[in-house]
Amino acid sequence: MNIKRIGIDLAKNSFSLCAVDENDKIVLERTLRRKDLLVFLSNINPCVMAMESDSGAHHWSRQLIKMGHDARIIDPKFVIPYRAGGKARKNDRNDARAICEAAGRPHMNFVPVKTEIQ
Repeated sequence: MNIKRIGIDLAKNSFSLCAVDENDKIVLERTLRRKDLLVFLSNINPCVMAMESDSGAHHWSRQLIKMGHDARIIDPKFVIPYRAGGKARKNDRNDARAICEAAGRPHMNFVPVKTEIQ
């Protein structure tokens, strides 16, 4: 499976993932427990991994960068329009899809990843 980009919806105990290939076709949708996330993502070739900005996004981004991934953080207000036109029901799966879609837009503004000290 050739994954180009993954959208990750962060939550307290489980994470929803949506991955697309070079044609922006969904090739993977999965929900993982917190303890399984890094193990799963370490077995994927380096790609863009996007998530919404929240309290844990910077921590997870630093972990993904260490694995060689291109971690990107998006302000939630830029993700809403991509949730099936902004009208789809808000749930983890739809959020992961919207994050993945937003991250693929050429002019998307991303939040810089903070260091631990920051």
